[in-house]
Order: sequence, then C-alpha cells, then structure tokens
Amino acid sequence: MNSLISIADLQLKDINKIFTLAGQMKRNPSKFHNALHRKKFALIFEKPSTRTWVSFDVGIHELGGGAIYLGPDDIKMGVREEVRDIARVLNRYMAGVILRTFSHQTITEFQKYFTKPVINGLSDYEHPCQALADYLTIREKFPKKKKPVFSFIGDGNNVLASLLLLTAKLGGVIRYATPKTMTPDKQVIAQARKIAVKTGAIIEGYSDPKKAVKNADVIYTDVWVSMGEEKIRKQKMKAFKGMQVNQKLISMASKSVIVMHCLPAHRGEEITDDVMEGKHSVVFDQAENRLHIQKAVLLYLCKK
Repeated sequence: MNSLISIADLQLKDINKIFTLAGQMKRNPSKFHNALHRKKFALIFEKPSTRTWVSFDVGIHELGGGAIYLGPDDIKMGVREEVRDIARVLNRYMAGVILRTFSHQTITEFQKYFTKPVINGLSDYEHPCQALADYLTIREKFPKKKKPVFSFIGDGNNVLASLLLLTAKLGGVIRYATPKTMTPDKQVIAQARKIAVKTGAIIEGYSDPKKAVKNADVIYTDVWVSMGEEKIRKQKMKAFKGMQVNQKLISMASKSVIVMHCLPAHRGEEITDDVMEGKHSVVFDQAENRLHIQKAVLLYLCKK
C-alpha cells in the first residue's frame, strides 16, 4: 500500500494497523518525534481548509519532517500547468503529497505520475482521513461495543461515502438519512454493499431521520450547503427541512449516544447550538483525532 486515495484502498489489516499506530502516537507522541526526519511533504489545496491543513502540517512537523503549503493561487494545477507535469516535478522534490481538490479525478491523475505516497485530503468523491478519525473517536468512546449503531443525517456527500465504505470494511452498522434528491453515489452504495456481504456489515438508507437514529449510538451530521454550492442554497435548505440534529432527535437515540460533526458547522441549520455544546457532543475530540490519524497514515504509507 503506497497511497490513500479511497477507503476502498485499505484492507482490514491496514485499517487496524493505522488505528493502533494512531493510539500509540496519541499516548506517547515523543516516541515518534523523529520518525519522518528531513522528509518534505507538499500540501496542494484547491479549497480552503482548517483541520486538514493544520493537522497535516502540525503532524508532519511533530514527526520531524517539513511541509510546504501550495494554495489555490500558488500553482493553479490543471490551469497554469498540467497535473501530470506538476506531479512529475514534485516527485523529484517531495517525500509525499496531500491533495485537497474539487475533482477526485485530479487526485487519481496525480497518483499516476507520482511514485511516492499520495493522500486524499478531500475530493468531491471521498474524505478518507476524516472517516478514519471518526471511527478512531467511536472506538475510544465505545471500547467494548463491537458494533455501535452509526446514524448519519445529512447530504449524501463525500464524507458519507467514506463512512459507508469504512463501516462496510469494519463489519459495522450504519443507517443514513438523506433527502431523496441527495442520496449517496450509486457506485459507492453498490461497493459498500458488496463489501458488507463478506464482512456482515448492515447498511440501511432512509429519508426519515427518526428511523435512522432510533436507538443509535452515534449521530453524525455535516453541513447542508458545502463550498461551491452557494447558488443552490435555497433549494438545499428546503430539501433538508426536518433533518436538523436537535434535542428532540437525540432523545430518540440511545441514552449514551454521542454526537459528531466533521466541521465547519453551521449552527442553527444542520445542528443546534445546544447540541454542539451539549453533553453528548464529541465534536472537538473528533477534530483532535484528525491530527493523530493523519500522523498514523503518513507513517504507515512511508513504511516507518
């Protein structure tokens, strides 16, 4: 395994090793302070970022490496210069690249011409590092529960795609509720269900959030209007009516339910402020785990 483009790239042994490594690094970070000594990584971001940028940058430096941030206006990949040309040039300089792009195809094309680790820091198709950090958090909160019931309320987007694939790989239980016009990608669903046949995972889709959260251990939501969707904001807000994660919805779940959000959050839209700040929220533990998972992925891909 050389790169992380999709959760589908991971075998169960890879996932478990990444979780184990992340836990070790979280408990004893000083042990790994020189693990990527003098290795340099490029962060190529076409989209704004807080957690992905900062967690990778901090993580690389904590491991003894260095990071170069290349934002939307720095190289204009695919506009000023072809993706394949940039990939082959950076292959001579860098130990690895983290890409945050609008198009998933940009990442797959880059990988063809870059022989070292390529990490998907978010694309329109998947967000694998986010999903890994989410499940690391769930394992920490429910250490003895083999199959916590995971309920996702929101858009059938890149985050849900990665969560579906990861739940399927882990043999877990996931129920998602999305508007009928915003269901997950059919190819992702088919892929997740195919994996689930082998692992025993349970995947259920609804348009009614109340069905999805019944006795759930985890309630997860994401923004309704993502970056680049401002023009269809009114249309999306109408479609999501009745899907807000609020106290009423939480009351239908398990008493020990945890509430998750990948951030940024639009409080008062997909989630209420009192839920974000409430006793069930683990949103900021979840955000912290982005750092530990990112470090583990980097080390694992670099064969360290």
